[in-house]
Amino acid sequence: MSVKSLKDLPVEVGVVYEGERIRGPDMYIELGGPKSDYKFELALVKDEKDVKDGKVSVVGKDIGDFDEGSRVPFGVLIEVYGKEIEKDLEGILERRVHDFINYIHGMMHLNQRYDIWCRVSKDAKSSGLKLEDVGAALILLYKQEYSFIDKIQITLITDEQEVKKHREGALKAYEARDERIRGMKDEEVDVFYGCSLCQSFAPNHICIVSPQRISLCGALSWLDCRASAKIDPDGPNFPVEKGECLDEEKGEFSGINEVIEEYSHGSNEKIYMYSMFDYPHTSCGCFEAIAFYLPEVDGIGMVDRNFKGTAVNGLKFSTMAGQTGGGEQSVGFLGFGVLWMQSDKFFKADGGWNRIVWMPSYLKEKAKEYIPGEIYDKIPTEKEIAEIGDLKNYLQEKNHPVVARWIEEEEVEEEKEESIPAYEAGEVPVVAAPAMTVPGGGGIKLILINAKIYADKVIIKKVE
Repeated sequence: MSVKSLKDLPVEVGVVYEGERIRGPDMYIELGGPKSDYKFELALVKDEKDVKDGKVSVVGKDIGDFDEGSRVPFGVLIEVYGKEIEKDLEGILERRVHDFINYIHGMMHLNQRYDIWCRVSKDAKSSGLKLEDVGAALILLYKQEYSFIDKIQITLITDEQEVKKHREGALKAYEARDERIRGMKDEEVDVFYGCSLCQSFAPNHICIVSPQRISLCGALSWLDCRASAKIDPDGPNFPVEKGECLDEEKGEFSGINEVIEEYSHGSNEKIYMYSMFDYPHTSCGCFEAIAFYLPEVDGIGMVDRNFKGTAVNGLKFSTMAGQTGGGEQSVGFLGFGVLWMQSDKFFKADGGWNRIVWMPSYLKEKAKEYIPGEIYDKIPTEKEIAEIGDLKNYLQEKNHPVVARWIEEEEVEEEKEESIPAYEAGEVPVVAAPAMTVPGGGGIKLILINAKIYADKVIIKKVE
């Protein structure tokens, strides 16, 4: 297939379509996604002899060969050659698949790496869109964006066995990339990096990537963003001067706050890089995992996209994703990249692993190497605890570190009960406070704004 212009394709292609959502009733087929076990996208830098410029290969059935409503395994393989292309750019080139597929009218792309989720609309199918057209569009867009690409070929796979086979190689490639960033510290650099790739879906969101905090999607490390900003200064990745460190424990920096306010259009004034409370990092919708606060035990639970069941708080991942994403600061919910679990900045201000009280068994096994040995067996999964009502007793039986927080809070409550006097009838106590917050250091605190409470007597008791 020889396509010289995007205008030669059966559907329109352009940035105007980025952010287009294809809902269930409008969908013809789904490629990858949560109901498909096998999916991936991978970019590889190859030798010149291994790349046939402009070649698009389709392995498996095409769009029109599937029944309406089908959910299909999907793989995207991008192979490039260029005299100036370094292997460090693979992650950057790969992440642009998200942009470029979303430019195609009638296509939607979410997530990244081993977790891609694409949809083709009924209108696009009726217009004659084929996977070969998708590949041709990707080739043209890559060459328009990156002049250093001399050759590029695209392979799109829908055959389940072929997707499964290539996915294994992709997982190894991701691991090799992630290995490069291990050992680097946030304190060793003066510059973090911003990523605006997901602003088409969450206009007030900007991702801040540091050596010890990978992008929420898990696809871009600090090294990836540095390489991207170097080769494409006007692209989605850009340097952010840390500025003054305002709070080392929470990870607050003056330079980061300035960028957050600018890119959120004034909606958010600041973020904490190492905490999920008060001013958490915003989320788009491509995050690999979600952390959620459990006030019943003053702990943090986690769930990733691979978990199909209901979390201990009674919610599914998809339900919490709606609460977490959109570029808003949702106190008590935080989207994050799974690789962040390896960092000593992982919820540093909130107690780190000592605050984690529930996670899926698959995710726990994946993080086994990084969870402190003394707490590993004290963190339950869906295999031990399925409901929040059983969680507190389990944590007590295991002597989980979070139990010590309960004792401290109970002592504080007892002090409050002793120190607050009863009011006689006719007296008017006034309760007023500036804000309502969920503090990182304890349970939920209820604060009333400009409120007056009239009562004959006020009694505060510890809840048993």
